[in-house]
Amino acid sequence: MKFRYLYQLIASHIGVLLIAFLVLTLLFAHFAEQLIYEDKTDELVSYGRNLMGDLSENPGESRRILGEYGRVLEGRDIQFSLFDPDSAVVYSSGRPASLIKLRREEWDRIRNGQAIIVNQELERSDVGVTFILLPYVRGGQFIGGVLLTSPISGSREVISELNRNLQWAMLAALAASLLLGWGLSAFHVKRLQRIRDAASRLASGDYSVRVPPSKVDEIGQLSEDFNGMAERLEESMNEIDRLENRRRQFIADVSHEMRTPLTTIRGMLDGLRDGMIREEERERALALAGKETRRLIRLVNENLDYEKIRSGQITLEKTEIPLDELLPLIAEQLEPIADNKSNVIRTETEGGVTVFADYDRLTQILINITKNSIQFTRDGTITLRGYVDGGTAVIEITDTGEGIDPEDVERIWERFYRAGVSRTSNPFGEFGLGLSIVRQLMKLHDGSIRVESNIGSGTMFTLRFPKKK
Repeated sequence: MKFRYLYQLIASHIGVLLIAFLVLTLLFAHFAEQLIYEDKTDELVSYGRNLMGDLSENPGESRRILGEYGRVLEGRDIQFSLFDPDSAVVYSSGRPASLIKLRREEWDRIRNGQAIIVNQELERSDVGVTFILLPYVRGGQFIGGVLLTSPISGSREVISELNRNLQWAMLAALAASLLLGWGLSAFHVKRLQRIRDAASRLASGDYSVRVPPSKVDEIGQLSEDFNGMAERLEESMNEIDRLENRRRQFIADVSHEMRTPLTTIRGMLDGLRDGMIREEERERALALAGKETRRLIRLVNENLDYEKIRSGQITLEKTEIPLDELLPLIAEQLEPIADNKSNVIRTETEGGVTVFADYDRLTQILINITKNSIQFTRDGTITLRGYVDGGTAVIEITDTGEGIDPEDVERIWERFYRAGVSRTSNPFGEFGLGLSIVRQLMKLHDGSIRVESNIGSGTMFTLRFPKKK
């Protein structure tokens, strides 16, 4: 059985208010009752002391004074009695003196000068009274006592009326709180329902869904967190879609690239086997088959290298490598490729500059980047420069080629991505893996790589390698 969250909130609000009102009503009723009885006893004490004061000042007019007090107090529903030192009644107003019978211990306390105050006396009175018994002392001599009584029915009526008003106030407050609690609960439940609906749409594949954010309370923070999650999921799904598209394009490109050399190799082999290739053309046919074979091997190796690097299966053997020896070697190795596009490779190295790196992997990095520069440069210059900057070894590879589109600069490191696919005709790096491998290898070296490029003004790759620890 479901218990809706709306009703849970309302029940919790009403429950808390009921408990709070009940506790406050009981405390207030008890406080009011004590206050009323204390006020009554203070009134009786005041009348009693005034009476004894007037009798002490005018002992010859005691009858008149007692009569006047009797009439005044009768109007306030208060009776008093005057006792002699032996606790015998010498004067009583209103009801008989036997209305409250004094006990031995009470009279002993009076003799010792102590006042007695009793609220809600029911045992010795059929109507219930509040009474006080005060010692009557004149000139330092105990003369007797004064007893003043007042029925408690009047006080009870005041307390009952107060309780009734409290009950009506509690009912009115409960009604108002019910309406307010219902409104607030419905508002919060509606906000939660929006998040629930958005989560349902998100689960069904709608990653563009958002909920109105707010910083007022936890529900608002939950909405912001939900929006952040939805944004990250949307970015992830877009990235997955981009990777999937690049994967499909890569498979199509690889299939095409493999089919062409395989077809060439098969044609050469069939021609050699069937004797359809003349003797003077066999050498050229074998060279072409070898070239296409090496192209296939290069494609396979690039994929294997990337997977090994990404999975951490490669261990670097770092040594201090002199750049004034390595950079000219790279230039010499790639010079034939550069000549095909009428490019010139230059090297500039500060004396004594070394890089703490794995020789084979550093060579792979420089060859990949330099080939990339050659690929997009014609009749230009590729410069390999090595120097030290603040204790860090820096290698810059600069070309005067056509540059890279701004939207492609940050994406050239992605696997399978190829900037300017329509312009790619060079057989090196055409599979979109070269720069991805470079970036992974730089991470393994704890180094960094940065690219700066403008259309028509060339590109510069900056590699930084940390010093040996």
